[in-house]
Amino acid sequence: MENKSIFISKDERIPMALKNTIHKELEQLVTLKDSTRTWHTPMLTAICVGFPLLVGLYVDNLRYALISCLSGLVILYLPSSGSFTNIITTLLVSSFGFMVSFALGQFFSFSPTVSVIVFGLYSLIVHWIILYYKTAPPRSFFFIMILSISICQPFNLSTIPTKVGLVGLGTMFSCTLGLAYILWLSATQKITPQNAPVPLLKKNTYADFWEAIITGVIMAISLALGYWLKLENPYWIPISCGAVMQGASLYHIWQRTFQRILGTFLGLCLCWLLLQIANTPLMLCLFIIVLQLIVELLIIRNYAMAVIFITPLAIFLSEAANPIINDPNELIALRFWEILIGSGLGAIGGWLLHKEKIRYASIRGLKKLGNQIEQNIS
Repeated sequence: MENKSIFISKDERIPMALKNTIHKELEQLVTLKDSTRTWHTPMLTAICVGFPLLVGLYVDNLRYALISCLSGLVILYLPSSGSFTNIITTLLVSSFGFMVSFALGQFFSFSPTVSVIVFGLYSLIVHWIILYYKTAPPRSFFFIMILSISICQPFNLSTIPTKVGLVGLGTMFSCTLGLAYILWLSATQKITPQNAPVPLLKKNTYADFWEAIITGVIMAISLALGYWLKLENPYWIPISCGAVMQGASLYHIWQRTFQRILGTFLGLCLCWLLLQIANTPLMLCLFIIVLQLIVELLIIRNYAMAVIFITPLAIFLSEAANPIINDPNELIALRFWEILIGSGLGAIGGWLLHKEKIRYASIRGLKKLGNQIEQNIS
């Protein structure tokens, strides 16, 4: 029997390749990857976010509680290895970064123009520092996210010390809990600190300043676009943009864009359903805690599934004290278009980012090759 595959024309092979690609992407949407992450980290994150919420609910001040619980996300920067000193120092440095991010946003929120400039410059500086010291994920994302939320709030000089203090309290609680967790691990699993000193930050001599510039410019454009569209909460666009640009490769960027848009649509449907049930502040707080736990369990294993739960979580964290939470239809419609715009802009930024990475890697490779040739000749 003749092999018919050799008679398939080029025009017929293209639809087959496209079909296989679509099948592969759809399969990845429901596939859970293997993960070495234990259940401790998701539970720890849920406690760091949930405890300030419940305390704020008890004292009848949900708005301030949301600020503290947002800063509790600093626990995500808890290193999985290293000496006790390195682990705690990393948490403390990250906590300081959270406070600086929030404080800068509060101080420069008096003007949209100034906000855009400061937001772009800060994103540039933070991203370059992350590149230079080769920090682990989630890298610069949460520092930029906190600044974007803070800089979009109404300017009120008298409330800045109180709000920054609340951020500090949230990070202090997370650091204390992180220390207790590390001590518990050392006692139960016989983990001992490393004898040799390990550098907290490893310098990267090939940190690309142009990559940081691209990130800063795209983030500034995303916030400016939110102001230009006269959105009530323009920070949704830069947050979505930054989340997509976290991709490790150009393919990862486009994959994340597709997964984020699809996951956001499903997540908004879930959010609308939960809003029909969450008719009390206590229910909202409980939903936030449960959603945070689910997100941390899924984020490494399947990003698309995680986004389904990230969307209502992010909406509850930012809008729980906003009157618009009582109008689910309007809220869902606004957030969908904001996230869609942000994801599209993030895809463009990611394309520019990784195009620049390819150019920079090529130049670096040629320089290394040239140096090796010179050494061999000499």
